[in-house]
Amino acid sequence: MNWFYLNVLLTYLTVGFASAIFIHFILKRRVIGNFWGALIVGSIGSFLGGVIYQAFPDFFERLADFNDVNIFAALSFSLFLIWLFSKLSSSK
Repeated sequence: MNWFYLNVLLTYLTVGFASAIFIHFILKRRVIGNFWGALIVGSIGSFLGGVIYQAFPDFFERLADFNDVNIFAALSFSLFLIWLFSKLSSSK
């Protein structure tokens, strides 16, 4: 049972990490805290994407599934939250 939660946690953190790398290094968007800020916001977004998936499973049922985690929901919300955070960062 504990391995299940550990796999889910590591999957969410990996999605948040990949989102942070994509936004910070590939798209070169400015974010408060640079890479670390993007990593924190991306991880939070990944977890929130998972929560949204749990709330609306019928909507996401046909999308990618890995380690009992819907990668689409986690990745899309993670990228959205980092994008939003970068918009707020660049306005200052």
